[in-house]
Amino acid sequence: MAKASKREWVWLECTETGDMNYRTTINVQQGIPESLKAGLNKYCPKLRRHTKHKIKRK
Repeated sequence: MAKASKREWVWLECTETGDMNYRTTINVQQGIPESLKAGLNKYCPKLRRHTKHKIKRK
């Protein structure tokens, strides 16, 4: 019998282009940290600059 996973895979979606460029895990039991809810500044290869990326669940 397998244990339920405490972590969940989510995508980080660029707010400007809508591309899902990054995939990361979050801890489901503790909830989503406020820093991730607000968004992260990550590199967008399409725009070739740093933009805000928000969480997107598939």
